[in-house]
Amino acid sequence: MVPLLRMGAGLMAAVLLVGCAAQSAPGGDPGARPLPPGQTCQSIRSELNKLDARGVPAKVEAVSAGRRVSAQDRADADRYNQLLNSYLGARCHV
Repeated sequence: MVPLLRMGAGLMAAVLLVGCAAQSAPGGDPGARPLPPGQTCQSIRSELNKLDARGVPAKVEAVSAGRRVSAQDRADADRYNQLLNSYLGARCHV
């Protein structure tokens, strides 16, 4: 339950940042970005859920805090961030 709450909190923070950035953009809202080829909102959400179940959000926090992590943990954190950026940028959360 706790990892799910962390992910929810992280997702909410990201949504707020995306919303604030869109409002402060000089040209207004740029709209949704296209997903990478071969991906759908559902496939990205599924992969995020798997990474969440493995505890990757804690690894993302560790990398963000500048703590020393293994190369594999850094790769997992990078993949998680990449997926989350795609998910939010394509407005899959809306």
